[in-house]
Amino acid sequence: MSASSAFFTVFLLVSLRISEVNSCGSDQKCPDKPVFTPSSLVVKHGDPASTTCVACQSGCDEENSDLERSSGTIEKNGRTIMWNVSSLTEWDTNLICFYSHQNETQCCSTLSVTVYQMPVDVSLHVWNHSGPMLENRLYTLVCNVQDVAPIGKLIVTFYRGQTQLGQPQFSSRIEKKPMNVTFLLRFNASKEADGAQLSCVATLELGPEGPQHLSVVKSSNFTATVHYGPELQDAVKQISIYEGETLHLNCSSGGNPDPSYTWILPFTVTDAPNTSSVLTFESVDSQHKGQYNCTISNSVKTVSMIFEVDVQVNFLPYIIVAAVVIAAVVLIILAVQMYHCYKHKYMRDYNLKDVFRLRRQHSQGAY
Repeated sequence: MSASSAFFTVFLLVSLRISEVNSCGSDQKCPDKPVFTPSSLVVKHGDPASTTCVACQSGCDEENSDLERSSGTIEKNGRTIMWNVSSLTEWDTNLICFYSHQNETQCCSTLSVTVYQMPVDVSLHVWNHSGPMLENRLYTLVCNVQDVAPIGKLIVTFYRGQTQLGQPQFSSRIEKKPMNVTFLLRFNASKEADGAQLSCVATLELGPEGPQHLSVVKSSNFTATVHYGPELQDAVKQISIYEGETLHLNCSSGGNPDPSYTWILPFTVTDAPNTSSVLTFESVDSQHKGQYNCTISNSVKTVSMIFEVDVQVNFLPYIIVAAVVIAAVVLIILAVQMYHCYKHKYMRDYNLKDVFRLRRQHSQGAY
């Protein structure tokens, strides 16, 4: 082979080093670079793929241009090179379109090829923990994603129901082949999280060249069980009540597990309940006065609530009776006065002797 023919040798390489690819992409001495259409490829593993390269617009010999590839077939039509593969199964695929100059330099362009695979499985669990969680403790949620590629495009999101908890970033070396990856998220076990459905979802964001709105792969729901103690807004309550009224005491409080209740009363009543959250006494009297202590307890915490009850005498019935008596006396006095006035007005002109004299005269006239 002559030197001139060797000069025009077509370079067919099985692969290029990263430094060579970078030099190909950053060659500033090549104003007329090869152009790929489309400019990048995003292909699902096992799907067909194709692209076209125009080696140059002008000034290069089609005999000095070619397409380096690791798989597939090419078809040349002048300076236009077409590449096609029926099933792309190679994870690390490089396509380099190039032509050579007479000064023994090469002008080339590299096509970015992304081969992707959706996660095969996604699962969620709590790191190094089983059973119920405790309120206000920090736990680590672990999302395992299996057989996904490329991991640099993987997005994992943690959820509590429909609420997003976080989207941790995964930092690793660039790897094109499928991998198993793990994402971690710190989780504060609050009371509101009890019974919530925790999950994580994984998807790939492949950019504008890739398929949009890829379906997500979701883990099974993990039901959070959070144990928390009873809470009280007021530890002491002052209650004032009148004799004869109903006394109602309520120290109900939430908690998981459900709390138990114990009462200490200021008096002894054999049938008084002491395990209910609510106490009711009908028609109280002075013996019900005093301090009622309610203890609320579960496996997490114990709290106490105190009711200071003051039973006061109800003077209203006495006032009503006194008012009735006074009103009755007033009515009697008024009645007596009215009677005397009536007697004085209508009977003052009559004399008892005249009455008897009048009767005698009537009796004599009969003869």
